[in-house]
Amino acid sequence: MIRLFLLFNFLLLNLYACKGGYNSCIQKINDSNAIQNNSLSIPVSHNRRLIYSKQIPNAKILKHDPFLSLYLVKDKSNFPYDFEINMRLQLGVAAVNKTEAIEGRIIKHQVGLNHLAIFSEKTTAPALLTSSCCSLEGIVTPDGIIERDYLKRFISSASSEYAGIGIRVKDKKGAVVVTASNPYIKDNHLKKGDIILYLDGSRVKNSSSFMKKILFSKLGSKHKIKVKRDSKLISYRMKTQKREGGGSLSDTFLEYKGIFFNKNLEIVKLSSAFIKYGLILGDRLIQVNGIRIHNQDELRKYIEDYQKFSKLLFERKNFDFFVNIK
Repeated sequence: MIRLFLLFNFLLLNLYACKGGYNSCIQKINDSNAIQNNSLSIPVSHNRRLIYSKQIPNAKILKHDPFLSLYLVKDKSNFPYDFEINMRLQLGVAAVNKTEAIEGRIIKHQVGLNHLAIFSEKTTAPALLTSSCCSLEGIVTPDGIIERDYLKRFISSASSEYAGIGIRVKDKKGAVVVTASNPYIKDNHLKKGDIILYLDGSRVKNSSSFMKKILFSKLGSKHKIKVKRDSKLISYRMKTQKREGGGSLSDTFLEYKGIFFNKNLEIVKLSSAFIKYGLILGDRLIQVNGIRIHNQDELRKYIEDYQKFSKLLFERKNFDFFVNIK
């Protein structure tokens, strides 16, 4: 009797899988209510839902990733047919929403928290990236695709923190190049323009895999990094620290000092140390060391050029004032 019960449930769990192809995945999305306006609410194992949302969900939150706007919550509906995250290689994928499935492939993989993956076809967001068997391969957001490795880690790990060594990188002519270096991290030896050759003795092939290894590593872990700087080969031993900025959070390096900005360079979060400076939420940064800035990329660029001292000019209701950062 028990065997029959288990067999029956196994057949139900595979109701949506493979046989109907992507049409069954569309049906599963609708049955599970996985797409809700501009957010995703995807049933996963153990009566939980993986939520992508810019707003705090009205549910019991088990975990939150502020970098990627992900939440893990209790599922009151107890939808029985979970979306499995299958880490095996898939022959094909599609961006699936409530009405259609657009087949394609990832043409550029996710590079850390700031640069999400890019799909080969035009898609609408939000949507699920699935195989024809409805396994979850990623989620389609307005900013790009969050790949399954990041989703799997968020769901299965005890913490939603990420590790960092104070750099941002990109692929350039087949090499992984440092594009920015955090001046506020102690013993950050890497500089803008360094070409990263090896990580812990293994050749670094691309920025996507390199950043994933760093971000997913244990906080406080030590890594040997070999770089090419101009014509010299240099090796450093570096220790990971807690990542403070990136993704949905501001990423100007000033987060390590306790200042967070929105896209308009208005302060949205402050540590107690900077409240003593007279700063308040809503103050807008307009200059760094006498240079007018317009976005977070420019702020990060000019901040890292002044490692020992930075003079910040803020604006508050047409009143300008300076704050010095050491």
